[in-house]
Amino acid sequence: QVQLVESGGGLVEPGGSLTLSCTGSEFNLEDYPIGWFRQAPGKERDGIAVIGTDDGNKYYRPFVKGRFTISRDIAKNTVYLQMNSLKPDDTAIYICAAARRLLGTWYRGTEFRTWGLGTQVTVSS
Repeated sequence: QVQLVESGGGLVEPGGSLTLSCTGSEFNLEDYPIGWFRQAPGKERDGIAVIGTDDGNKYYRPFVKGRFTISRDIAKNTVYLQMNSLKPDDTAIYICAAARRLLGTWYRGTEFRTWGLGTQVTVSS
């Protein structure tokens, strides 16, 4: 069964904003560190941001820091990725994933065992 479902992707002009949602289906996101990853054509999968189980630790990759914000809504069992000042090179499939624990190399995604199917984000004028 699909345990993580992403939504909110679409087409946006450069400089625009989108908010992505990662919602659990019979899966409590609060119990896991949740990360956002993306994969663009011709590129390897890249970690974007991750939020810890206690919402006390948030980590961002340099190429999105200051533009993207990760957050939780426990009542809605959802993790969000607010994306501002979008650039054409942000175009990718965006995927959320759950880990049992976080490593220093979380952006590689090796410790993430549950993955969503992804949502397409296209930034183009």
